[in-house]
Amino acid sequence: MKPNEAQTALTQRANDSAKLVLRGIALNAILAVVKFAAGIFGHTYALIADAAESMLDILTSLLVWAGFRVAARPPDADHPYGHGKAEPLAGLMVALFIFAMAGWVALHAVHEIITPHQGPAWWTLVVLAGVIVAKTWFSRRMSLAGEAVGSTALDIEAMHHWSDAMTSGAAFVGISIALGGGKGWEAADDWAALFACVIIAFNGFRMFTKALGDVMDAAAPQNFENEVRAVALAVPGVRALDKVRMRKSGLSHLVDIQVRVDGNLTVRAGHEIAHAVKDALIASADHRISDVTVHIEPA
Repeated sequence: MKPNEAQTALTQRANDSAKLVLRGIALNAILAVVKFAAGIFGHTYALIADAAESMLDILTSLLVWAGFRVAARPPDADHPYGHGKAEPLAGLMVALFIFAMAGWVALHAVHEIITPHQGPAWWTLVVLAGVIVAKTWFSRRMSLAGEAVGSTALDIEAMHHWSDAMTSGAAFVGISIALGGGKGWEAADDWAALFACVIIAFNGFRMFTKALGDVMDAAAPQNFENEVRAVALAVPGVRALDKVRMRKSGLSHLVDIQVRVDGNLTVRAGHEIAHAVKDALIASADHRISDVTVHIEPA
């Protein structure tokens, strides 16, 4: 695959990922309306908190969508390595929003716990069951898409949807306890909302560290580096490898590799081997490598 073909494939993956995020926004918009109405008429703060979370999800998903749109742009004079960092930066911002959301829901849950109120309606359990199924299904779909394209932001969105399913599951348990316990147990769903904040904060921390690793150019997985080394060593004329450095830039990786060749070769011959290594790596990595810098050293 030639470099311009790699950029085209990268842009297509970013655009496809952005479309999937938009579908998640539509799902959150529908669920927010359903949960908010059920929370008001069913007298359960856990559902109202869940609805507020879905509305915040729309905002954070828009950040991820914008990140993909920027990441899809080709390199230019101001950004010679491309715009891939926009993708993990969007994920980082989502993680920070999740921390803030966990604190907001926790404060309101404590207020509801200490304030006497009417118990929840039984039919809110039906609403929550539907929410759990929808969120679990979409989380799995987004997780598979994230693995396919190597997207940190999609992985974070998938964890976010999974977190939503878990908070709805906690609300389901809390409402069930409130209904089963009767008078005096009205605050059980509020305790469930408070417990859900722990889950939200934990997932937020996982999302934050994952996105931060990409922003800080964390090392690529060892198995991927081994794959790169094997491909480079298989190129005719390559005798050995020195350094192999890789960093993730959005949906692809940038590779910096030192190749040892016969020291008696002409400059032109060494240059041809370098090009062969670059072409082989870009073509072999299933679109996971968008650019390669090859340094030739005498063996």
